[in-house]
This record gives sequence, C-alpha cells and structure tokens, in this order.
Amino acid sequence: MIAACGGTKQETPKTLVLYYSLTGNTKAVADEIANRLGADIEAIEAVNPYDTSFMATIERCKADREAGVFTEIKPVKADLSQYDVIFIGYPVWFGTYAPPIESLLSQVDLNGKKIVPFCTFGSGGLESSVKDMEECQPNAEILPGYGVRAARLEAMPKEVEQFLIAGGFIKGTSTPIPDFPEQKPVNEEESAIFDAAVDGYPMLHAKATSFASRPISEGTEYLFVAKDLPREDNPNMPPAGEMKVYVTVANGATPVFTRVVR
Repeated sequence: MIAACGGTKQETPKTLVLYYSLTGNTKAVADEIANRLGADIEAIEAVNPYDTSFMATIERCKADREAGVFTEIKPVKADLSQYDVIFIGYPVWFGTYAPPIESLLSQVDLNGKKIVPFCTFGSGGLESSVKDMEECQPNAEILPGYGVRAARLEAMPKEVEQFLIAGGFIKGTSTPIPDFPEQKPVNEEESAIFDAAVDGYPMLHAKATSFASRPISEGTEYLFVAKDLPREDNPNMPPAGEMKVYVTVANGATPVFTRVVR
C-alpha cells in the first residue's frame, strides 16, 4: 500500500484525469485528484484559446452560442478506450460545463466508462452540468461529482480527499454527515447568517425564507431556501426564482456559501 496525503491508495482501475482550465482553478483541482490517485492527466486545449478576461470570455461565449458554433479543441492524446474511470473537469460557464467540454463530449464515445465530473464555479453549477453530461453521454456511468467555488480553493485539498474516500477511490477515515432535517422558517439569527454568507457576491441577490442545519466536523452547515430579489443595479432583469444555498459556518469563522442550486 502507498500513503496518499492522509488516505491510502487502493488497487484502482486505470484512471485518467481529463480537464479544461482557463484561469488555473480547475487545473489545481485536477492536479490534486491526479496526485492523490497516481492517475494519468491531460489538459484539453482550445484551438483558438479564450481570453482570460472575464468579459471577453462572456462575450465570445454569447456570440458562439447564438451562432451555434462549437469550440474547436485539439485532439486528445490519451487513448480513452484504455481507461476504466475518467475524471472530467471544467469551469462552469452559463450554468454548465465550459464549451471545450461540450466539444469533447460531442466527439467521444464514453459508453460503459465510469465518469467522475468535477468543476469550479462562481456560485454553483455542478448539478446542472452533471445533468447535461448525462444527457450527452447516456451510455456512460456518471458517478457523483465534486464542485468548489473559486473563492474557496484553499478548502479544496481536504474536500477532495474526503470526496475520493467517500467514492471508494482511496482509503481513509470519512466522518458520516447526517441528512438535513426538514426546513423551518428563518428567524433573525438565520437571516443574519445567510446575509453574511452572500455579502459581497454581486451575482447573488436573494432573501432566505427557510433553512435546515446539520453538524459537520468543522462546525455547522446550513441549507437555505431563498428567493431571488429584483436587482437594484439592473431593474429590468427578472428575478431568477427560488434557489437552494448551502452555507458553512466553521467554528469561530465568518459564514461562507459553498454552492447555489437553482
């Protein structure tokens, strides 16, 4: 057996970590996963690389989507047929995987493969991107995925370790987490926790209506149901409706939201 950063590496199927990263955030997660598993790793590259400017990327994506243009990617060097498990990583753009992953999934046959999605995002998108992946590759076995906000990358190594242990990829100790109880109406205390967690994030303008909480190893995790509010900076933008917002309050720390599910 080989020690692997707190977990012990098991006998695993042949594994590849395949990812697209623009700013380096997704690459950091990909490297962490590959290092812990001792897996092969390869980056997906766009033939015409995206600008690292946020607005330039948004404008290009909008134009390509409206024109129905697929992002051309360089051929994948790895022989995917030789792998049993493929981790596929990406940043979330427009609520789903970035266009280079869309291009990849349209070109390859992952029939019978075990696929493990992982992603980085501003507020959320793991659930919606996994749903899109399942529709695009219906004959692959899409396993539970991992996602992390770019603003929380410092928490990623420990979370990846727990994710890999829970998935049976490495051995180690994983603390069971109880299910959330039923939702209850928020009071002033919970409203303050929610507001503190989302404060300063410009893309999330909402009010919590109910909550549930459960103990976790480092403190308390909250699941808020919230309603999107009209945007003062953009009154013509309609509210997005109801959403779920996960918030962690580590012992003695400021509340932070970990993901949004719309």
